[in-house]
Amino acid sequence: MGWVESLQKAIEYIEEHLLEQISIESIAKQANVSAFHFQRTFSILTDITVGEYIRRRRLSLAAQELYNTSSKIIDIALKYGYDTPEAFTKAFRRQHGLTPSQARNHSGKMKSYNRLVIQVSLKGADPMNYKIVERESFQVVGVKREFSCVNGENLIAIPKMWNDVHVDGTNDLLFKLNNGQIKGVVGVCVDKRDQGSQLMDYWIAAENDGDAPDGLLQLEIPASKWGVFEVHGPMPDAIQQAWKQIFSEWFPSSHYQHAGTPEMEVYSDGDPSSPDYYSEIWIPLM
Repeated sequence: MGWVESLQKAIEYIEEHLLEQISIESIAKQANVSAFHFQRTFSILTDITVGEYIRRRRLSLAAQELYNTSSKIIDIALKYGYDTPEAFTKAFRRQHGLTPSQARNHSGKMKSYNRLVIQVSLKGADPMNYKIVERESFQVVGVKREFSCVNGENLIAIPKMWNDVHVDGTNDLLFKLNNGQIKGVVGVCVDKRDQGSQLMDYWIAAENDGDAPDGLLQLEIPASKWGVFEVHGPMPDAIQQAWKQIFSEWFPSSHYQHAGTPEMEVYSDGDPSSPDYYSEIWIPLM
C-alpha cells in the first residue's frame, strides 16, 4: 500500500469511528506506522493535530444535526462525546461562534470542517535538492527532554527547549564539540512506541565521537539509509515548508517509506533569520 493510500485509510477509519472513543494507536495502525509518526505526518500535512481534526469533525456534524433535527441538545452533546451540556456549549461556541441554542434557531452562521482527502501534489514548481546517504551507526552528545505527543504538546514545547539551549549556552558548546561528519547542531526526534506510550524524546545534540562532557548525554543513532534534504531560508518557515513538501510531494512520488527510526534536523552555524541560512532534514528510509 502506498503512502497516500495508507494515510487515506487512516482518515477513513477516523470517519467510520467518529462517534466512538478511538485511540491514536488504532488510527496509526491503519496506516501501518507508529502513533508518533502518524501524528507527526498528519500535523505536517494539515497544520492541525489528529485530536483537533476529530474535534472539528464532531462539532461540524453536531451543528448539522442541531440545524436539521429536533433532537435534544443534551442528547446531541452526549452523542458527540461531551459529558455535560456546558462542556458541549463551550466547545461549540469556540468553533462556531454561537451557542447550540442559537444554531438550533438558525440565528447565525456555522463553520463546517469537511472530511480530509489526501492527494498527491502535482505542482512540482519548487525542486527539492536531496541525496541518499548510507551510514553506519554514530554517536551524538547533547541534552534531551521527554514530551507528550497528545494534542500536539510536543510541537509547543520543543521550540521552548531550543530557546533554553540558546540562552544557557548549550547551543554554543555543542558547536564546539561537533567533530563528526554532520556539521552543525541536530534536533533528533526519538519515538518511544516500544514503551507503549504517547511520549517522545527530543534531543538537541551534535555528532561527536568522544565521551560526553559532564551535563550532557550520549545517543547512538542506528545505521540507516538516509534521505538528506537541503533547506535554504530563514527559520522556522523554511524548514516547516520543507517538511510539508517532503511528505506531500516527495514520499508519494518515491518508492521509499519512513523507516521509523530517529529523524534529524541539522542547523548550521550562522544567522537563522537570514534568507541564505542553510539547514538539512535527515529522514531514515526503507
